[in-house]
Amino acid sequence: MNIPGMPGMGGAAGGGGNLSDQQLQEQKVIKYIQAGMESCAAKTVMAGVAGFALGGMFGLFMSSMRYDTPLSGPLNASNPLNPANTPDISTLPMRQQLRLGLRDMAKTSYSSAKNFGLIGAIFSGTECTIEGFRAKNDLWNGVSAGCLTGGALAVKAGPQAMALGCGGFAAFSAAIDWYMRLPEEERRKNVI
Repeated sequence: MNIPGMPGMGGAAGGGGNLSDQQLQEQKVIKYIQAGMESCAAKTVMAGVAGFALGGMFGLFMSSMRYDTPLSGPLNASNPLNPANTPDISTLPMRQQLRLGLRDMAKTSYSSAKNFGLIGAIFSGTECTIEGFRAKNDLWNGVSAGCLTGGALAVKAGPQAMALGCGGFAAFSAAIDWYMRLPEEERRKNVI
């Protein structure tokens, strides 16, 4: 395929006879990378990693804004399950207060990162697989993937939770996909 202003891509249509061996090798590598990035496995991994990073930042932010922190009450650093006869955290040295606070923030951030990464990977992999089977790129791929993701995440809680998760994720996915598929001039208008 020739794009105006760009060198030919080689092959019958590109007329790549004037390319060096190194340029041909580079174009081959680029084609392999593009094919790999379009695969469902690569999309799933990228969504999982991006979800993990976003979830980690979100968890860090939310843990810093939390009021119900376990650090506000008495705390036994050696045995957290037995809060009796323990000093208040404000009586501990500053270094120990910081250590306990940062440990709590890290635990919350890691938990949130795992959840966001799992949700991103399941949703992206499911949507890509559905899109491949249907050979269409439309709103229903995201709705179906949202339903399957919500149901899969709630499988341990029972069928009612699975139905609610399916409906919730499908509705959220439909709303986001609908908004993202609007023409640019429509997106600039106020939604409400």
